[in-house]
Amino acid sequence: MSKIVLIGANHAGIAAANTILDSYPDNEVVIIDKNSNLSYLGCGTALWVGRQIDSYEHLFYTNKDSFESKGARIMMETTVDSIDFDKKIVYTTHKDGEQSKESYDKLILATGSVPIAPNIKGTDLKNVQFVKLFQDSQVADTALCNDTVTNVAVIGAGYIGVEMAEAIKRRGKNVRLFDAADTSLSTYYDPWFTNDMDKVLTDNGIQTHYGEKVQSLNGEDGKVTSLTTDKGTYDADLVVLAVGFAPNNSLGKDSIETFENGAYLVNLQQETSIPDVYAVGDCATIYSNALEETTYIALATNAVRSGIVAGHNASGTPLESIGVQGSNGISIFGYNMVSTGLNLAAAKKAGFDVKYTEFEDLQKPGFIADNGKVKIRIIYDAKSRRVLGAQMASTQDISMGIHMFSLAIEEKVTIDKLKLLDIFFLPHFNQPYNYITMAALSAE
Repeated sequence: MSKIVLIGANHAGIAAANTILDSYPDNEVVIIDKNSNLSYLGCGTALWVGRQIDSYEHLFYTNKDSFESKGARIMMETTVDSIDFDKKIVYTTHKDGEQSKESYDKLILATGSVPIAPNIKGTDLKNVQFVKLFQDSQVADTALCNDTVTNVAVIGAGYIGVEMAEAIKRRGKNVRLFDAADTSLSTYYDPWFTNDMDKVLTDNGIQTHYGEKVQSLNGEDGKVTSLTTDKGTYDADLVVLAVGFAPNNSLGKDSIETFENGAYLVNLQQETSIPDVYAVGDCATIYSNALEETTYIALATNAVRSGIVAGHNASGTPLESIGVQGSNGISIFGYNMVSTGLNLAAAKKAGFDVKYTEFEDLQKPGFIADNGKVKIRIIYDAKSRRVLGAQMASTQDISMGIHMFSLAIEEKVTIDKLKLLDIFFLPHFNQPYNYITMAALSAE
């Protein structure tokens, strides 16, 4: 039996804890987290803030009692001050100020990520808000309930920024979305897709300010009142900061080998450079099958998988990660976009001789009433013909299709293999000349 200490109780930490408790009940498990809650589904924040769901309660998918019933010891609202990796001791301070120490045989770091604060004046003003923790969403929601908050600025047009802009607009506020890039969602999608999303945003009343760099947040009596960019000044009663996230490596950065962005460097068993110390989720690296190398992709699904791998290895069962593709999706005002692997910009940056093929058509035959256009782009390496990425968009739910491309990247499938792929046809679902095969057939 081993004593396994987990630091961090969100997606990755919970997956690791459940793996150990369910499959290796003889181990002693201690979970430490500085928050007052665990398992908050942050990607559901916008759904609650935008009142697309009735309550936030179901955004917590487990609780302290559930883990304690399995035999774990939980230390919530407890800060980890330091770790002695040589002596295998974790030093903590509880909410009441009491200090303690916890020995371990195996340690799993699941400390997640921290929001990036833009290097501008005024981020300390009242009504300037990150959206990461459940408490952050509570503060933002309370502010939106105030009738004096009419103008809201969202800084950052990535997934969280776009989702929050939609949510706030659904609450009847004037919303401006700012980003230094030329479009929204540029990390995951090519302009052929992001231009459509930008139109969806503006058609629904969100004012987009791309290619603008925020220079300062301005306020009166300690509260934000406006925002200044390199192109103008705009009223803002509330500012949501969604610039991005960085790995939370504060506990081990001076002892554990790190990646170029500061994430703990781990192998396929989630092991760090220190024996018996594992790192999972947003604080750790991950292996990309598209790049065929170690990288950093902060997604909840990746966190869960890494937690499962670490849980088995920490308990004595060798298990390697099979790598990831970075599969993701977003739905804004009924417009759905999904992607996996690399977009064109990322593929070119990685040095691939990249090509792509694309197709656009109705999801179903024209005589079907419930229908909509689908756009698809498949990106592949010109030399090996290996599929590197795919993007799809529609008002229809085409999300399941991206899973096939995720597996294709993992298994190094070539674009030519998809040309005559056996895809079923039924008018209720699709067309006989399917957009996936049609796109593949038009590849050079």
